[in-house]
Order: sequence, then C-alpha cells, then structure tokens
Amino acid sequence: MALSTREDMINGFYERADEDSRLERSRHGQLEYAVTMHYIHFFAKKGDRVLEIGAGTGRYSIALAKEGMDVTAVELSESNLAVLRGRSRGIENIRSFRGDAVDLRRFEDDSFDVTLVLGPMYHLYEKEDIHKAIDEAIRVTRKDGVILFAFLSVFGIMYSNYLKGNWAAGQEENFTKDFRIRHFEEQFFTGYDVTEFEGLFEGKPVRHITTTGTDGILESIEDCPGFEITEEDFPAFVNWYLAFSEKRELLGHTNHLLYICRKQ
Repeated sequence: MALSTREDMINGFYERADEDSRLERSRHGQLEYAVTMHYIHFFAKKGDRVLEIGAGTGRYSIALAKEGMDVTAVELSESNLAVLRGRSRGIENIRSFRGDAVDLRRFEDDSFDVTLVLGPMYHLYEKEDIHKAIDEAIRVTRKDGVILFAFLSVFGIMYSNYLKGNWAAGQEENFTKDFRIRHFEEQFFTGYDVTEFEGLFEGKPVRHITTTGTDGILESIEDCPGFEITEEDFPAFVNWYLAFSEKRELLGHTNHLLYICRKQ
C-alpha cells in the first residue's frame, strides 16, 4: 500500500477522533492505561532512554518524562502530534518528531533502553510494512533492551463492534469464507489471532517475555445496561485483572494486547 494513502487515512481519522481523552473517558480505556503503565514500569526506570513510536497525544510519553525518563516520541498523525507538543511544552526531557514506524532512520542502532510501539501495528496491513515496523523497533533498541508491541485481537474487535445487529458485515470484513483472518487497509483497525501475531517474531533477534491483555472484555460490555465499576471498586478491579491478564485462555477476548520481548 502506498505510504501516502496510509498517512492520509491516519491523519483523516485522528483529526476527527478524540484520541486525547480515549484513555480517560471509559473504564476500558482507564484499564488499558493502568495495565500498560504497569508493564512499562516493570521494565523502565528513571533515567532510561525510552522511545515511543505512535505516541498519539502523548499520554504515555509525557507521564514517563515527568517520572524522569529520557523520552523520545514519534507520531505520524499531525493533529495528535500538535496536541503532544502543546502538552509537553516546558518538559526538557522529552523530544517529539513526526515520523512513521516503518522508517526510523533518524535514530541510530541500539539507541534506546525501552521501546514502546503502542499504536502503529493497528494500522499496518501489508506484510512488508508490518515486518519493517517490527525490525525498525528492534534495530533502535539496545541489546537486552525491552520492546512492547501493542496489537488488537480480531475476536475482541468482533465482540466489541459487531454484536449490534451487524455481525455478518463484521465477519465478512475480518474473515475469509473459510475463516482465515483478513488484513486490508479499509479496515483501518486490523486485528490478529494471538498466535498469528506472536508468529511475526519468528527468526527475529528477540526473546519473547510475555503476551498480556490490557483491557479485558470491558469494551464489549461497557454499554450494557447495569454495567458499573465504581471509583471505590476500580483499583481492586485493576489489581484483579493484572493477576490474570497473561492467562492464555483469556487473551482472545481482550481488545488490546501487548507482546513484550527482549532484544538478543
């Protein structure tokens, strides 16, 4: 797929979307943020060189910079990048660039202790682009450094978006007639089987640490009548979810996941 086409799609979508509040305005967004930060903190510490590719409006990058990490943020969407730069003004230990996950040539090999790829894999469809993004993230991470790749479950997408009288349309969009998973640009958000995504790393110079869910089934049930997680219950729910977030039998039901690996 031509790069300009993908850039146009991404810029057009995020000009309309309220990405800046996505991780705050719903319980599933709050859970995704809390779980993702939990895993980042497990591997990153004050003073570490952190690269976030697909940084959005900077929710993670700015928080990590405020914790004393040396943060570099890369974002393709012009509107998201403008928000990130506005919100990070005056924070000395964060730098931001407009760029694409498939081309990180501005950065040298082995430049970062921890690399976060928390959005680009949602919007890559061609095998060549997918592997370029993975290879570039690995290249710029130092040996023994850790990389966190976010991806979407195709089953989570189906449960969240296509149980509203539109199942057949979603099935046709995301699966072939013999139920193989499809990846094509008109989906915009493309989902994976967990083992399919893990298989992308075969033969690459990384060691798999874990695969974990970050938001469980919340997105698919949050609009149901009677759903409620109170402010008092939410911390307990997060702790409970973290205890089970890596269980293989639950991973397909979550919308957002993390594949975490260490560069060899």
